[in-house]
Amino acid sequence: MVETPLGKKTIYPEKYQPDLLVSIPRSENRLILDITAEALPFEGADVWNVYELSYLNTQGKPITLHGRFVFPAGSTNLVESKSLKLYLNSLNQEQFESDEHFASIIHGDLSRAADQLVGIFVFQLNEMSMPEYPSGTCLDDQKLDITDYSISKSLLKETSDTLFEELTEEILYTNLFRSNCPVTNQPDWATVTVCYQGKKIPHDVLLKYLISYRQHNDYHENCVERIFCDLKDVFEPQSLTVEANFLRRGGLDINPIRSTEKNLNYQAFPRFIRQ
Repeated sequence: MVETPLGKKTIYPEKYQPDLLVSIPRSENRLILDITAEALPFEGADVWNVYELSYLNTQGKPITLHGRFVFPAGSTNLVESKSLKLYLNSLNQEQFESDEHFASIIHGDLSRAADQLVGIFVFQLNEMSMPEYPSGTCLDDQKLDITDYSISKSLLKETSDTLFEELTEEILYTNLFRSNCPVTNQPDWATVTVCYQGKKIPHDVLLKYLISYRQHNDYHENCVERIFCDLKDVFEPQSLTVEANFLRRGGLDINPIRSTEKNLNYQAFPRFIRQ
């Protein structure tokens, strides 16, 4: 076994180590999209659901919680997910006076890593929200012939129908989305939801475009920002929200939301049944 990838050990820290957190500047991806921090074309946040959250109380008894961390889309950095998992594990054997004390330490460390205040919410396990089914119209029964999985905004301009000019309002989603981690090349699966008002987006075109990410290596957050910018540029909707509910990996699921709308309630963001 030691000669296989399964035999490789990961060293998990037993003492609190905030320096484990790895910050990745958002600006690098946004240069590709030709957007700047001073003029973001969207509002939004990255909502992380955290399932492996634990510490010791002052008597040494383990406390287990569920967490929700909300990173503003306007923060300077995103945080690499494996580094967050290792960081959270470094808290497992530390004693804290209360859930609030525990959350305050995480809040400070993640806010420094992101270079902006991060929302931290912790819950007892009996307070966890139940998973939901997506609302809206599922795109997954569209009949498509696909031979190329190279992503391109030009895919959104291909249509077998005439381009619809009437204004409409729709919630569309797919469970077929897959991209790949740029660090490990592991697949990342998600339900992607597009909510818009404006000129009708052809369903077959949208699904083909979203499927084209299947061999694309990028972070969750970057994928959603690219989808948002491409849809906004091609279809010029009056309002647009793109959400991705990524499946859990390593005790974390990451859910980026980018929107033209303000004041979204990220604390109430749904967990879907696949999560």
